[in-house]
Amino acid sequence: MRPLAFVDLETTGATASQDRITEIGIIEVDADGAVREWQQLINPGVPISPFIERLTGISDALVAAAPSFAEVAEETLRRLAGRLFIAHNARFDYGFLKHEFHRLGIAFRAPVVCTVKLSRALYPEHRRHNLDALIERHGLRADARHRALADARLIRQFWQKIHGDLDPESIAAALHEQNAKPGLPPHLEPMRGEDLPDGPGVYLFYGEDGRALHVGKARDIGQRVLAHFAAHRQTARDMALAQEAKRIDWIETAGDIGAGLLEIRLIQRLQPAYNRLPRQPDETCTWTLADEGEGWLRPRLAMADEEHFGVQSACYGLYKTPKEAATALRALAGSHQLCDALLGLARRIEGLPCPAYVKKNCKGACIGHETFARHGMRLIGALSRLKLVSWPFPGPGIIREGGEVHLIDGWRYLGTARSETELHELRRSARPPFDRDIYKLLVKRVGRLQPLL
Repeated sequence: MRPLAFVDLETTGATASQDRITEIGIIEVDADGAVREWQQLINPGVPISPFIERLTGISDALVAAAPSFAEVAEETLRRLAGRLFIAHNARFDYGFLKHEFHRLGIAFRAPVVCTVKLSRALYPEHRRHNLDALIERHGLRADARHRALADARLIRQFWQKIHGDLDPESIAAALHEQNAKPGLPPHLEPMRGEDLPDGPGVYLFYGEDGRALHVGKARDIGQRVLAHFAAHRQTARDMALAQEAKRIDWIETAGDIGAGLLEIRLIQRLQPAYNRLPRQPDETCTWTLADEGEGWLRPRLAMADEEHFGVQSACYGLYKTPKEAATALRALAGSHQLCDALLGLARRIEGLPCPAYVKKNCKGACIGHETFARHGMRLIGALSRLKLVSWPFPGPGIIREGGEVHLIDGWRYLGTARSETELHELRRSARPPFDRDIYKLLVKRVGRLQPLL
């Protein structure tokens, strides 16, 4: 039998790149069946939130006198060395340990088995596969929950249960399927698939001359990168990219928002050959409404490089170029019988009808058959579905994500801070022009925006 290590961790949160370990539980099972258990509280060096304290019972006071991870790293590594790493939702526990070792300059690798995936493969008729479901389904004995050693014992009980109930061939097939991952091509060695992180962030492919070929974002960097090299999923574009790529790099973020913002910035800066290149910010434009008096509202084209673009006035639609904006306005005029002259699409001559009226597609605001106010109301109604979301604050706003703070001002992304000092520096930086891709990303998260106090 191969030496095993059943592992469970308690942590300050869910993001391995930002949060820290508070407790380690390891059950070692040797090839001859000898069993050793080890449990160790860890001082994470950061505050433990009330939510985590309620969930695990681990408080700041409980870990105050506990060693740091650095102080137990050697023993942890010794207990895991040469063993099959078995955990429930293994990417979580394995990812946290990889990050903790990485902070100490130690490259940690181990063969991994996830008992969540194993349960799904062996018992596909069931929907739930968390530890509580396994306790109920298999009659596991739970001494406690959400403490490291107690949960590690449950994982071992599940392992023993399946080996007692199922034939070895079924288990071996499930384990093989779980570990049958695509690898990186030989020309990317000495990098290995295990080197790739399994958290959110941005990854970059570079060519032989060092130029960027592709920038992508992912919730799981490792999984997404390996997918580019999976033969059964490769497109012609992926095949070409895989052949040209000579180096892979990545930047981890606290979550999806940070990854998306960073991806946009890197694509704009590096102009990778395999990415759809971003639209030029200075060509982005929108329609606003200028009050010409007596209820006459005239569409005015606002360009993205204007200081107050998208902030002080209501804006309607985002367009790549002024030509595209004019085409959209003409289509809107035609479908709502609006006046070409009042819209600025034709020269206005006092007392004469506009070209649309001559074609019987204008209700006559140009010659007094419809009041300016009535025409203005119809124009606002026609534009309403195109209205951009207004910036909700008089000043900058922030989005908190894990240990990061994204600073936004008038839909302009100023940067990401990881401390008050960094946030203060970002506030002093120049405000970039409006960017439609950043707006489209942020507007979907408008509910997470908070004013910067």
